[in-house]
Amino acid sequence: MTSFSAAGSLWEDTETELDIDAPPAFPSPFSAQRVATPLKLPQILTSDSQRMPPPPLPHLVAWTPGVTPSSRSAQPSAAPASLAVPTTTTKRPAPPSKKRGNPLDWAALKSSGADLRGVDTLLRIPPSVLKQHNKRDDAWSAFNGKVYNMTAYLSFHPGGERELMRVAGRDGTKLFASTHAWVNVDFMLDSCLVGFLIAEPAE
Repeated sequence: MTSFSAAGSLWEDTETELDIDAPPAFPSPFSAQRVATPLKLPQILTSDSQRMPPPPLPHLVAWTPGVTPSSRSAQPSAAPASLAVPTTTTKRPAPPSKKRGNPLDWAALKSSGADLRGVDTLLRIPPSVLKQHNKRDDAWSAFNGKVYNMTAYLSFHPGGERELMRVAGRDGTKLFASTHAWVNVDFMLDSCLVGFLIAEPAE
């Protein structure tokens, strides 16, 4: 049995050996990486038949992978070998039939102070009155019980005037909710509010 002093000196010797700043062996001497078979070095290709063929020249019509350039026929292609834009893309696209405004233009128009309502005071509007405003130059629609004069907004609608005219002169709440329920119509058309939709009065 080893005495305490002998064990202490043994510990001191081991501690002295561990103080060396040498990095540990990697992989460790008895790890699975060292026990496994050594890795094969990549083979260096020496003959031309083993090497990859060079990329095809631009003037070659077809290139078959694995076929050396000498075995291909070197016929120039019909397309010119230049960096010019192909003739199919040089034609300018036709301009849109009608210019459509963007959301920033609509926001600027709303904040300009222009009269977008067309009425002096808020009205109580029954469906029979709403039905009369169904033209492009006088388009009203109701959304969530509020009636808006959409005439100024027609050219700014991202979906086009035709989609907005589907609800001109009637309640468009259902169509609006099924198309883009996430849009805040109260904020979008707040400056176009003309009144509130009410039930048809009894005669």
